[in-house]
Amino acid sequence: MHAAAVRFDLHVPQSRSLKSKRAAIRPIVDGLRHRFRVSVAEVDHQDQWQRAAIAAAVVAGSDSQLREVLAAIERFVVAAADVELLDVETAWLESERA
Repeated sequence: MHAAAVRFDLHVPQSRSLKSKRAAIRPIVDGLRHRFRVSVAEVDHQDQWQRAAIAAAVVAGSDSQLREVLAAIERFVVAAADVELLDVETAWLESERA
């Protein structure tokens, strides 16, 4: 089993309210869920107008497949309208076989 969690710190420069921030973030979250079939959530900065952090969990059958999905997810987030990517953090799940 190969698994990782990736976190994206985002800046939403045009946002002037929490409602407008969520309107900019929602298409990213929904797009990741539907296009890549991954678990996604907004995980930080819920009370700030121009900052957001979303995280996605990915499980794959091989390391190469996992890396391909992570790269595709990052490209999707970078291409999203109305947000700027500030940082990306990836945490890898180490699996031990008995």
